[in-house]
Amino acid sequence: MSANESNRFLAACRRVKVDRPPVWVMRQAGRYLPEYREIRAKAGDFLTMCYTPEIAAEVTLQPIRRFGLDAAIIFSDILTPLVPMGIDLEFTPTPQIHNPVRSPEDLQRLTIPEPWQGTEFLSEALERVRANLDPKTALIGFCGAPWTLATYLVEGCSSKSFTKVKQLALSHPEAFDQLVDRLADAMAAYLREQVAHGAQAVQIFDSWAGALSAVDARRWALRPARRLLEALDDLDVPRIYFAHGGSHLLHDLPDMPCEVIALDWRADLARASRVLDGKAVQGNLDPGTLMGPNEEIERRTRAMLEIAPRTGYIANLGHGITPDVPVEAMETFVRTVQEFKYE
Repeated sequence: MSANESNRFLAACRRVKVDRPPVWVMRQAGRYLPEYREIRAKAGDFLTMCYTPEIAAEVTLQPIRRFGLDAAIIFSDILTPLVPMGIDLEFTPTPQIHNPVRSPEDLQRLTIPEPWQGTEFLSEALERVRANLDPKTALIGFCGAPWTLATYLVEGCSSKSFTKVKQLALSHPEAFDQLVDRLADAMAAYLREQVAHGAQAVQIFDSWAGALSAVDARRWALRPARRLLEALDDLDVPRIYFAHGGSHLLHDLPDMPCEVIALDWRADLARASRVLDGKAVQGNLDPGTLMGPNEEIERRTRAMLEIAPRTGYIANLGHGITPDVPVEAMETFVRTVQEFKYE
């Protein structure tokens, strides 16, 4: 096993046999932790935390110290790399974009810094985390997928109906292709910068893939995500693609140029693993399970582990941990995975 693969997480990403499933959790650095809330109260606002490397590094490390997870994911937000591209972003506390892209003409002001710059705060945070992590703990970088970023750019905020972004895509399909392609190229540059500063794997979050029909998702979500993933081929780091709400795209996912497919909780893990044969699989306990009693958390976690592949599997939730989860529930989930040994 190579030096990189001495880490359970990196080994599992490459479908190398390990003694037990590695475990980490999406949004594991967050409001459910009292130590996070303490720092957040002093920092004042979310973007200040993202833009201050010592704060971002500290909150990234908090769940590693507390739970002994197999991977840390850098603390940031999928929207911060849009700012160097000319986007006016504010959190109030939800994200607000004050100069949204609403027409083909608006595309002209969306530029990619060459070489990539404008997120030096994240580069420093990554270096700080890497310097303080045990070599057996991996460091994950991430970005938003092109389609998901486009929804925020066009809507100007979070959306439930996605009417503005679908109107632009359907009325100006060629221009929308240009938008998601430009975002794919920008995020490739952004992730390359993260790897250069210590990220050992990258995850692409397609948080709103489930808002599209299969036909539209193939054009406006999967196609540009594939462009992004292919642009990272030469980096030799595991690539994870997470299409939240994307169970209707399951049979398209084996062709994605990545090492790992992350599944949300709606997917049947055993069936999905068979379809994705040849790729590592990550997921997919319902985050709501962590609101239940500890014995039920343990039972459902063990049931998930029993049906998961024995090689190329990473234990995780099927989406991010919610702020109201008791710390004891997270402890139960992580401990149950850590005590599960392959024979």
